Amino acid sequence: MALFLNNYVNRLDAKGRISVPASFRDALRTDTGECAPIILRPSHSHPCIEAWPAAIFEQMVAARLAAVTPFSEEYDDLSVALHANADRVVPDKDGRIILSDRLIAHAGLGEQAEFNGAGNTFQIWEPEAGQRRRAEAAERARIAGGARPAGKAA
Repeated sequence: MALFLNNYVNRLDAKGRISVPASFRDALRTDTGECAPIILRPSHSHPCIEAWPAAIFEQMVAARLAAVTPFSEEYDDLSVALHANADRVVPDKDGRIILSDRLIAHAGLGEQAEFNGAGNTFQIWEPEAGQRRRAEAAERARIAGGARPAGKAA
């Protein structure tokens, strides 16, 4: 399974192209050595772009939709919310992907973007907003006790 760690800032060109960090590309490699497709979508919670390996995204969506009555309004809403604004991209031979104008606007990206690892997914942020998000998340995890190794008291 892919594991996305650390954070990196890369340049976004005028055509919306940006290089996926090498360690993230390594996590996306298939048995054939190619990069697996990535699903990019605007986050529902934050001003960033969520990036999912396509296989993980498909599994997650299938599990969520399986819990809802097919052909119901709830099913339709969830399906549209997850799929309608998503883009499927594959890094080119140089490791670049193209971000749509819609995604760039959602994340407020300028000339640079920050890639933040999030385990089996990653996020793409405007760099200052990404730094704030990491600090806020670390503080909330610390307060909740989630940033301590298992078995350690506060």
